[in-house]
Formats: sequence, C-alpha cells, structure tokens
Amino acid sequence: METLHQLLSRSEHSPGHYKKLVPGYVYSCLNERFLIRPYQEEAFGRFVYHLEEYSRKKNTAPVHLLYHMATGSGKTLIMAGLILYLYAKGYRHFLFFVNSANIIDKTKDNFLNRASSKYLFADLVSIGGYSIRIKEADNFEGTAGDDITVVFATVQGLHSRLNTPGENSITYEDFEDKKIVLISDEAHHINAETKKGKTLYSDEVLSWEGTVNRLFRANQYNILLEFTATAALSLPGIASKYADKLIYDYSLRQFRNDGYSKEVKVMQADRPAISRALIAVILSQYRKKLFEKYGKRIKPVILFKSRTIQQSHEFRNKFSEMIRNLDTDEIVKLSNDTSNIPLTTAFRYFRSHGISAENLLRELREDLAEDKLISVNSREESEQKQIAVNSLEEEGNHYRAIFAVDKLNEGWDVLNLFDIVRLHEGKTTGTSKTTMSEAQLIGRGARYCPFRLTEGQHYAERKFDNDPEHELKICEELWYHSIYDPPYIRELSAAMEESGIRAGSAEVKSYPSREPKSNDTKEDVITRLRKLVGKQLEINIYTEKTNTGILFSSGETLPESKTTHEHKLSAVHPVIARKAMSRLPFYRFASLKKIFPGVNSALEFVYSDKYLGTIRFKITGIQQSSLLTPEQQLSAVTGALQKIATTLSGF
Repeated sequence: METLHQLLSRSEHSPGHYKKLVPGYVYSCLNERFLIRPYQEEAFGRFVYHLEEYSRKKNTAPVHLLYHMATGSGKTLIMAGLILYLYAKGYRHFLFFVNSANIIDKTKDNFLNRASSKYLFADLVSIGGYSIRIKEADNFEGTAGDDITVVFATVQGLHSRLNTPGENSITYEDFEDKKIVLISDEAHHINAETKKGKTLYSDEVLSWEGTVNRLFRANQYNILLEFTATAALSLPGIASKYADKLIYDYSLRQFRNDGYSKEVKVMQADRPAISRALIAVILSQYRKKLFEKYGKRIKPVILFKSRTIQQSHEFRNKFSEMIRNLDTDEIVKLSNDTSNIPLTTAFRYFRSHGISAENLLRELREDLAEDKLISVNSREESEQKQIAVNSLEEEGNHYRAIFAVDKLNEGWDVLNLFDIVRLHEGKTTGTSKTTMSEAQLIGRGARYCPFRLTEGQHYAERKFDNDPEHELKICEELWYHSIYDPPYIRELSAAMEESGIRAGSAEVKSYPSREPKSNDTKEDVITRLRKLVGKQLEINIYTEKTNTGILFSSGETLPESKTTHEHKLSAVHPVIARKAMSRLPFYRFASLKKIFPGVNSALEFVYSDKYLGTIRFKITGIQQSSLLTPEQQLSAVTGALQKIATTLSGF
C-alpha cells in the first residue's frame, strides 16, 4: 500500500517544490538561533501543499497527518512553525498532549519561556502586521481572538478531564464550535486500540485513542497532527491506519546519513562496571580538554544506565567512592591498556600536553565530585531535577554525570551527551522491549552537539567524516559502553535497525555470600555438599579486553567468541585459595568447624576429596589461552567459592 509520503515523494513536481510554498513569516517568526534544515523546510512545505491543494482535491476533512521523524530531528520546531502557519489560516486554539508529564514541562518551556535557551519563537511574533502572543490556558473559553492559545495536557489527564469533567475543565463541547489543532507528541502511545485490532472513530471506544479521535471528529475543520520517531509501521493495523496520513517519513538512518547526528560507536569491555565507568570518565575528560583547546565551552556529559532504581542508587554510591579513592596507580594501569585505541589516544594526548596522572587525578576528583552528579530515576523526581537534565548544555549547569533507569527515554533533549555506560551485566538476549528502549535512548544521545572551527563550516553537521584522523573526530561520536556481550550487541543492532538508527555470551553474575543460617542443620548442609561432589561449576572472568566498532555500520566484523577451560579446585595454588577464602565469611575456620567438626583447617576443606577437592570449575573468557594471570585466577576461584557458599548456605 502506497503511503502519502511515497506519493508526495514521487510527485511530478520539481525538486524543492514543496519548500517554495512555505510563507516567509514561518521562518521570520521562529527563533533565529535555530537554523532551519532542508528536511525541516520539506516538512513545512508538504503540510502547506497538503492543506492548500491536496486535501481540497481529495476532500480529506478533517485533516489527520503523521510526521514520523527521527529522534533529535527537531519535531518541536516543526510544531512551532506549523502553529504559526495555521494561525495565519485562522486557527487560534491548539491542544498539545503527550504521554509524559516531563515532556509537557519541557514543551511549555520551549513555547512560552522567552528566557529559555530553547525558546522556539522570535522575540517579536508578527503576522500580517499584528503582534501575536503565545499563551497557555486551561480551556478554550473566553480566549482572545488575536492570541495563540495552547492547552497542555498529558493524554491520560486529557482522557480523565473529558470523561469526568470538573470546574473550568476542558470539555467535548469546546471542540464542537471552535476550530482546534490537536498536536500529539510521542504519538505512538495513542495507538493501543489499533494495535489490538479494534475499530475506532466511534464513541464506544472509551480509551485514550478513542478520546483523541472523538475530539478530532467533533468539528470538520479540526486538525490532528501526530509526531513520533517510533510508530510501529511494520504492524498491519498501524500501517493501514496511517497509509494516507503519513505525510513525512524521515528516518534516523537518513538523519545520520545527512550528517546531523553523532556517529554511534560501541565499546565492549570485559571489565567490571566500575572499571568501564572509569574508562568513560577518562574519555569524557579527554573530550573536555579537546573542546578547551579549540576554545569551545562545551561540557561532555556521561549517562550511567541501570536496570533498577536500587541498582542505580547503589552504583552512584560506588562511583562516588571510586572517584574519592582513585589513585594514580589505577590511572597508569589504564594508560597501559594498548588494546583500547580511544583510551590510548586520550592518554597520548594527556602526555603530549603535560597532563600527568596526578594532574588528571585532581581534575577528575573536582569535575566528578558529588555535587556534579545527578540521579533521575523515578516519576517522582523533583521539577528542579527535570530542569537540570534538560539544560545540561547551559554554562550555569555543572552536572557531568547522570544516573538513571528509564526516566530519560522519551522527551529528553540533550546535545552534549557523549558516553552511555550500560551497567547491567546479566542475561540480556530476548528482552526486546528493554533493548528497543535502549536503542531509542542511543538515538536521543546521538543528537549532534553543534560547533564550528571556521565560519565556513556547517554548525550542526558532522565535519570530520572525511578526516578521520582529526583529533576532534571523537567529539562527533557517542560511545556506548557495554560489558563484553556479543549476543546482546547483535540484538541491540537489530533493534536499532528496526527503529531506523542503523542500516540494515558474556554472562557475569554476582552471588551473595554469608555465614550459614542458624537454622541450617548440619545434615542439610552435608546433603548439599554431597550433591556438589564431582560437579562442574561455570565461572566467568573479566579479561579486561576491549572490542570497539561502529554501531551504525552493518558490515562490522563480528566480535570473537568466548572460550572455556576446565580447572580442578584442588589444583589451585594455596596462596590463591587462601586469598579467595579471606574475602568470603563462609570460609572462616570457626564457621566451618561448627558445621564440619572433623575438618582440621580451611585449606583442608578446599583440597580434601571429603569436602571440595573433587569439584571442578569451567572458566569462560574471551582470551584463547588457558593460562590465567594471578588476578584472573583469584577472580575465578573467588567466583567458584562464592557459588559453593551460596549452595551450602541454602540460597
């Protein structure tokens, strides 16, 4: 089925025809700091053509259209331009609704707050010789005829207010005697009934989607404009609903190919999360120094993404402790990791510019201090935090690191995000909803951070695609830091393919360790021990190896697979065994003696065939050799003993 977008794209009109239809006041009444891009001109022009020519010929009143456009492509600016154009066509009343309250706050700032750096309109909005105000209202009663009146609502709140009306509430009747433009942001949220296969456009469908359609059809001159980056157009019901409404389809792939996004790269490191976090911090500081070198006041920001709120809080505490206790030995150790090319490049720059490990350490402690960190994890986060994370580019905003779960997946408008550190290290494949969410987050982070070196350069486009050796190339890249997990990266790539971002297993677990519970009988523990005899335990180790690649590219080399090697616990050197046991309270000799009276020492418990001596463990890692460093041996043995303690303790 041919879409409206396809029909307009293959039109007999000459190239650029639609752009020429846009009245000059649309541009003059927008904030001049927002340079209008060619695809935005096309978006405006297609609407003008549709309203003035196409819809009249086809008699498609009321007008319902979908803009399916990439995250970061400036959909809110297009909304503002269309509001200006429709004002000139006689429309005065606009209803903006969206799924999330934080997007409402951001959009109000964009539409109403002249002091905001992201205010979309010119200081003087004048059409036809009349000065126009843009103002907010709770309903459309008693509004002045020469103003642009906007009612802001969440789709949930709108549904509730209309179906259980109260004093001064907006009502269905408001939409019967007035021409109203309904603007739906993140519009994929109002397609629940279509996805279920239900028929709409009747008052019987009491749902968000049904409410929106009832409003839309209350007046033949109403207009419904939907905006989203993630319409599920692959679903037959959605594709059918929007075939004649999809006025513009500008994919994230096209957005990236046109140079308006950062290049997205992935860094898989077989390291603990805190170590991967430190790598991101050093790369972020490297970008900061580069920007300073070229006289750019740009502050690079890092996002640490957790799976749960509790994990996010715990990691923030761990991160703060790491920064406070960081020493030069750890920095020097990272500087010797020649397998990580971006890291090697950063340290080479530090050395060539006289930045010693001590200098870097001082900078990190200051720039990543506790007051430079912010957590945004739940819907209950304060309004002050919402303002902070939506103004990260401003000079007065001092935050360098954000700790979040999924609060920022929609409506987050940030340009100076250069590193996303995915902290989750468990099983990841098969979680399509989570993976798609992370792909969309990457799309938001991929917004280009504008700068130029010379007057002739494009301000908001990548500049160094043809000059990959330029040191500022890394300032046009978003790095996604992940545990070494090829299956997940393949799944993420598929999600990014589905969402248009790109062209078309390391399983590290932690187990709690504790002393035996007081109500565990000796017989219970001995029974569990007997079940362990001769067993093989699977242990994963960090090799500190790094694999990097371009996440957009469909032709990258697949990461090497993991290998496994088997070891016997009783073959471990006693020094390693003692050190591993010292980390685990379960293996204190006094504790063991209470359960196993016949044991003469903690080492006997590990080495004797009566206890753990026959247990084997299989080590999985990304290195080919079975020879492990002492650190890797200690990590593997600690992991094996943890698993044993977990089993014997009854977890």
